[in-house]
Amino acid sequence: MRILHTSDWHLGRSFHRESLLDGQAAFVDHLVETVRAERVDVVAVSGDVYDRALPPVDAVTLCNEALGRLAAEGARTVLISGNHDSARRLGFGASLFDAAGVHLRTDPSRAWEPVMIDDVAFYGIPYLEPELVRAPWELPDRSHTAALTHAMTRVRADAARRGRSVVLAHAFVTGGQASDSERDISVGGVAHVPLSAFDGVDYVALGHLHGRQRMSETVRYSGSPLAYSFSEADHVKGSWLVTLGSGVEFVPAPVPRPVGRLRGHLDDLLTSPAHARFEDHWLQVVLTDPIRPKSAMDRLRARFPHTLALSFDPEGGAPAAQPVRLSGRPEADVALDFVREVRGEPAAADEEKLLRQAVEASRAKETMA
Repeated sequence: MRILHTSDWHLGRSFHRESLLDGQAAFVDHLVETVRAERVDVVAVSGDVYDRALPPVDAVTLCNEALGRLAAEGARTVLISGNHDSARRLGFGASLFDAAGVHLRTDPSRAWEPVMIDDVAFYGIPYLEPELVRAPWELPDRSHTAALTHAMTRVRADAARRGRSVVLAHAFVTGGQASDSERDISVGGVAHVPLSAFDGVDYVALGHLHGRQRMSETVRYSGSPLAYSFSEADHVKGSWLVTLGSGVEFVPAPVPRPVGRLRGHLDDLLTSPAHARFEDHWLQVVLTDPIRPKSAMDRLRARFPHTLALSFDPEGGAPAAQPVRLSGRPEADVALDFVREVRGEPAAADEEKLLRQAVEASRAKETMA
């Protein structure tokens, strides 16, 4: 049996206000083509299908198209809810979808009821919110470890009488490497579950962490299909192609627009040929000029039109701020002191004129009110 393990689609997500829907649609095309080319039997989607509980209409449309196209290729899809999904909304119509070969598993109480595909039992463990399952499952404490240990104990008991087994789960396994784009799922400061919780099954398809990771030979994260933060600039995105009893290989996904990070003096960034490869990237830029350059974002976008984030970290560290007297001083003078403080040099004459006009206009508006 050949399984394509994917997760964390986050349909409907944006990247610093840039829509990712076209990139996500390109991933769906790639996913369908991989299923066709590799003769995939089952697509395992390990949670965070959507980016939020109430996804936008175009994200729902794309998900509907993806599941329909996978079914048309003859592949079965097993899908669980993640911590970003609404389990109830995503699981709507699950019993009807089963007949079409799309198996939505979003109810924690059914985590140990397998989807049987040929001779393989697929167990879908949706994201388990410890507070919600503690009472019905009579857990010893309110933790992710307790919740997943209980679910996996029930899974192993059922799997012992069936044969080969695959588990889908959405969790943070100890030792995993997080990025900046995952939502914190800590309970009492603890988000991790031990790798040993997943002992005893043939393959575990994990979701939640956005970088592909091999926790063990049979326990893996596929990661997200696109970069969702600049901390993922070096990630290779894609899916795991699993041939049960044979091996696992990684299938890279298309990159609609790469992301990158640059750091240095503005003039060097704008002139050095070494940075040419970043001209089509979405960029996070940190400027280290000792004095904050004027119109830095506009100048950067002249060469790097997709610069999305800009910050300043002056070489040698910022000088210690001097106390500023505010009481009794004109508002414009205080504002000009602020410009000098953050920029490292006074405002230009035209800037000072504009700032004083703004202060006068604001004062006039307050008087009229």
